Amino acid sequence: AVLPSPLRKYINGDLDDVKWDPIMRGVSQYILHTNDQTTARLLSIPANIQIPEHHHKGREMTLVLTGGFSDHTGDYIRGDLEDVEGSLTHSPTSNSSSGCICLVVTEAPVYFHNFIPRLLQPFIRI
Repeated sequence: AVLPSPLRKYINGDLDDVKWDPIMRGVSQYILHTNDQTTARLLSIPANIQIPEHHHKGREMTLVLTGGFSDHTGDYIRGDLEDVEGSLTHSPTSNSSSGCICLVVTEAPVYFHNFIPRLLQPFIRI
């Protein structure tokens, strides 16, 4: 199994059982329903995709489940956790060979800096 046991129980299976929702450019998500303001989602990002520049109005924690990604804070691979405060602006890029599947938990909405991602934001629910 790729997913940790609590996540497998939450989605009733492993990665093969996730019903991904496409976002754009091959990126897909699976939203995990929570009971509060916090948002949790699985993100599947193909190889060598750069997420548009953004910052957070709260904390964001990203746990790498497969593959990896990098941004100006470092390189993250399976098992690594990036903990980002709201003031940090970044634009993560998935690994060029494997892409990345990660669990992302945010306290507040993401703020995209570019017009097109900001325009699409209500539709892709990020």
